Order: sequence, then C-alpha cells, then structure tokens
Amino acid sequence: MIVLLVLTGCQTQLAMLKPVLNEESELVLYLQPFPRESDRLSFTLDSVAAVREDGAEFPLDLSLHDLAGPELRRQRFLASGRIPPGTYRGLALRASKPRLKTDEADASLLAGTEATLLDFPFTVRRQQAQLLTLTFDYPTSVRQRFSFAPMFTIRMPGRPVAGLTGYATTPAANSITVFDKQNRQVVGVIATGKEPRGLVFDQQRKRAYVALSGEDAIAVIDIVTGEEVRRIRLLAGDGPTELALTPDGRTLLSVNPGSNTVSFIDPLSYFENTRVPVGDGPSSILIDPAGQRAYVFNGFASTISVLDVGRRSVVITVPSEPGASRGSFSRAGDKLYVIHDLGSYLTVYNPVTMAQQQRQYVGMGMTSLKVDPLTDLVYAGKRHDAQAEVYEPFSFTRLATISIGGSAGYLTIDGEENRLYVGNARRHSLQVVNLADYRVEDELDLGGEPGRVALMGER
Repeated sequence: MIVLLVLTGCQTQLAMLKPVLNEESELVLYLQPFPRESDRLSFTLDSVAAVREDGAEFPLDLSLHDLAGPELRRQRFLASGRIPPGTYRGLALRASKPRLKTDEADASLLAGTEATLLDFPFTVRRQQAQLLTLTFDYPTSVRQRFSFAPMFTIRMPGRPVAGLTGYATTPAANSITVFDKQNRQVVGVIATGKEPRGLVFDQQRKRAYVALSGEDAIAVIDIVTGEEVRRIRLLAGDGPTELALTPDGRTLLSVNPGSNTVSFIDPLSYFENTRVPVGDGPSSILIDPAGQRAYVFNGFASTISVLDVGRRSVVITVPSEPGASRGSFSRAGDKLYVIHDLGSYLTVYNPVTMAQQQRQYVGMGMTSLKVDPLTDLVYAGKRHDAQAEVYEPFSFTRLATISIGGSAGYLTIDGEENRLYVGNARRHSLQVVNLADYRVEDELDLGGEPGRVALMGER
C-alpha cells in the first residue's frame, strides 16, 4: 500500500512537470516591494507580455493578479513564460479596476483600454532563463488622483558575489532559483535539465552539483558565473535525487533510487568510479563530519546502509523506522538523529556501532531535520504542519515552535547570519528565520515547490 501511494504521488508530480527548454527561452518576472505611498492603491493586473523588436507579443503566465500596496511589502514572484530567443523591446501590461482610498472615500480611477508599454531592451538566449524585476512607480501611475496607467521601472539584477549566494532547486519548473542571502532577494534563475532535486555546494571551489532526476545526470554549475560547466552522466533509470560531498570535496556521492544504488563520483574528473547496491528506495544520504562514512536511508526497505567512503563499500545495514528518512549529526558527531515520514518516532544512533541510543515520540509525518552544529538544538518539520519545532537535545523537550504557515520540506542554517532557511512546500517559498527569537523575518517566492537548498557559509 505504501509503495502504491508513493508511486501515485510520483505520477501526479510528473504530470505537473514543465518540459525542458529546447529551442525556447524562459522569462521570469519578480515584483519588487511596493512603496508605502501606494498603500491606498489597489488594481488588477490582467496580462503581461514580452514585446519583441518586431512588435510581436508573447503572453506570460501571471501568478499575481490583484495587487494592493499593503500586501506587497516583500519581493513577489509575478509571472513567467516560454518565449522565443532573441531581442525584445520591453513588456506590455494591461490593468483594470484601479481604486484609491482617500480620507473622504474609496474612489475608482480611470484606466485606459490600451496596454502600457514599458521600454526596456533585453535579450534572451536559447535554453536560458532571464529574470527581470519590476519596481512600481506610483507618482507616474496615478495622475491627479483620477487616472491610472501602471508604470514600472524594469531592471536586470546583477549576480551576487559568490560568498552571498544561495540556490534552491524547483523540480517542477526545471530550474534553480538564485538568491542573495544578504539582501534576501531573488536575483536569477538557472534553467536546468529535467527535474533538479539534490543539491550540494563545494564551498572551496565555488561549484554546485545538482541531481537531475529526470535525466539520470548531475549538472556541475560555476557559482561565480551561474553557468553549467559540465554534466556527469549516470546510468539510464538511476533517477538521482540526493547528493553528498565529502569535506575535502574529492568524493561526490549520488543516491539513485531508480537502481537502488549509490554512485561514487570523482567531481574533479567528472567520472563515476564505482557504485554500490543499497536497500530499496534510498531517499537521502548523510556523510559524517570526518568524511569517512556515509549513511543512506532506504525508505522502502526501512533500513540504513552504512558505507565506507574510502573503500567504497557497505559496512553494515541496520533496520530503521518505516518510510523515507533523513539524518543529521550532533555537534560532536557522536549522535546520529534520524526522522521517518511514516513513523512517529525520532531515533538517535551511535554512528560507529549503529546501536540505538534513544527513541523519542515526535508525531507522524516528519520530513525535515537539522541539528545546529553550533548549539546542538534540533529543528524539525512535518509534512502537514504549519510550524517547525525546536527541541533541546538531551531531554528532548520542545523549546519553541516556529509559525511558517505551511509545510517545512527542507531545513538548513546560514552560519554567517545565524538564520534558519525553511523550504516551504505549501507556500512555494523559502522562509528566513531569525534564530534569536524564532521569528520569520523574510520570505522569498520560488515560483514552484522547493526541492533542496544550499548556501555559501552554510553550517
């Protein structure tokens, strides 16, 4: 029954996947925070289209229609669409139902029937995604408090310096969202192969490795340029979903649930050295802080396979709770915390002997886990909860809850800013939590359900 449910979910998800870019390009628009002077204004954005040099218009799919100043205090994902590669003169916007609240009344403004043309020459390349940001110009849009035409300043954001870069995969969109973790703004989109899922950074070499589950391959991306520099091919049917990199950056491990194997890859020569069989349905992988052992969590088999990284072999396989699992190490590396999405308990193992040290009830549906290597606090999230939880590691007392308004599908910590990043599956966003007061202080729209998140300076 479990297998049928999982396969049904996978088929539904595959049906929602976008096709990979072939001869087309993709244009993505983000709306910058509205100025406070627009708090009393609201209007409906009916359409937006890219206007080519010859005047041809290519409509984009809108994610936001009803725009109101007070609701646009942060950057928002506005629209996206496939367009032919080439040079464009700008964007055409059509808006309706403008209303302006005054001290006396709530008045309707006059809106023209013609599209507003926003001049901004840009070029999109074949098989590439281009991101543009739109900043609302209130004084130009609202004229003498009786007429309205939507005016925006368009900008092509620059790429952040490598040390401030963050990536989030969006499998259904076949893309990676690039964000500046200091400004907490989305600044770019990288079109990838089919269904990017697993993601890991080589902090020293400034490289990102991305598991392309739908293409049986791993993309290698230069974080400085944002360009794909190489693609490592695996075997047909591998379906890689999760990656792990040893601390020295010399061994990349790929979890391949399609073949129930783990690939050992030399990321410097882009070559798969060998592969080893593991249990049925491997869902995630974790390498110990010393880079000597890897722990593979087999969802269908309800086991954990322990691998010797140097010898490229399985050391031991031990039973675990049912369902897809995820692990995280304590600060000292002497405890392995494991959650299970079909079980109700969090288990703690001795990572050397794999003897179970603790079994703590946490409730059904745990899908995300992160142990802070600085404080040893345990952060966890459930599939159907609108909050993440913070636990004290010894008595496992719940210290706090973090209200996120959705499902915490993935967790990681920025060691430089002391912030928890939450991949929110329900809201299709990335939330930034201040670990001093457990408050969500920022949210970044992703335009799709997040897969994995990686940060420069991650701990």
